[in-house]
Amino acid sequence: MSAVLLDPAFLRRLEALALRARRPVRGVLRGERRSRTLGRGVEFADYRSYQVGDDYRHIDWNIYSRLDRLFVKLFSEEEDINVHLLVDVSASMAWGQPSKALYAARVAAAIGYVGLLGLDRVGVVFFADRVRRLLPPVRGRGQTVRLMAFLADAADPAPAAASDLRQTLREYVHRTRRRGLLVLLSDLLFPGGYEDGLTLARAHRFEPFVIHVLADDELDPQVRGDLRLVDRETRAGVEVTVDGPALEAYARARDAYLRGVEEFCLRHQIDYVRITTSVPVEDLVLRYLRMGGLFR
Repeated sequence: MSAVLLDPAFLRRLEALALRARRPVRGVLRGERRSRTLGRGVEFADYRSYQVGDDYRHIDWNIYSRLDRLFVKLFSEEEDINVHLLVDVSASMAWGQPSKALYAARVAAAIGYVGLLGLDRVGVVFFADRVRRLLPPVRGRGQTVRLMAFLADAADPAPAAASDLRQTLREYVHRTRRRGLLVLLSDLLFPGGYEDGLTLARAHRFEPFVIHVLADDELDPQVRGDLRLVDRETRAGVEVTVDGPALEAYARARDAYLRGVEEFCLRHQIDYVRITTSVPVEDLVLRYLRMGGLFR
């Protein structure tokens, strides 16, 4: 099943990557990522003054002999992180060649694969107006086939329904106790907006990373003439004449919208990468997501 989404050569290149945690996240089991959390690890990190209750075995007696003061050694811990992959499968994601839904599924598969190889916990959520399907967090290389099989179904978006990120995240943040990296793969075409949902995720101590997936003709429409445009989710239609002035107005509105997304994410310290489906998934993952700080 994995060959449907990602070819073996690409999978081998993914094995050189690891997910980068944004801030210390304490996992349950020890993973392969160094946390800034200090505790009982194996690598020395710092000293601090001895406090009542500290383990005597961590006192540095060499420093005591020189300074006549007690200091304990601190060590960095290796911790796993929780990775939540939220894949938009609303009707608008069926657009594009390849479809935005298939593209998002392939990117999610690559991120999840890297996470599983790094002993992180990886879960997947398909959503539209709410949570539609959920793969509970799994861990370990042995779960890669299960992950790929689940994501392969994302290529078949839900029937027409208005997508709702706020409702989805309201449901999800109360469903899961594990906080961590939350990767949103979506075209962000939510009638109610994306702001409330992302703000809610931040308020519940998730670390959002937005991958904005668009089709080329959504940025640069190629249609001309008298048309009836129909919203794929709400089925609402409008008669328009697509000519030079209309395309100029569209371009201004598009640029203002995209600038608004970028400014919102910057203001809320949310990592953001915009991509179109004409860009190979391999380039996005191996180049742009590394530059964006998702991988190291």
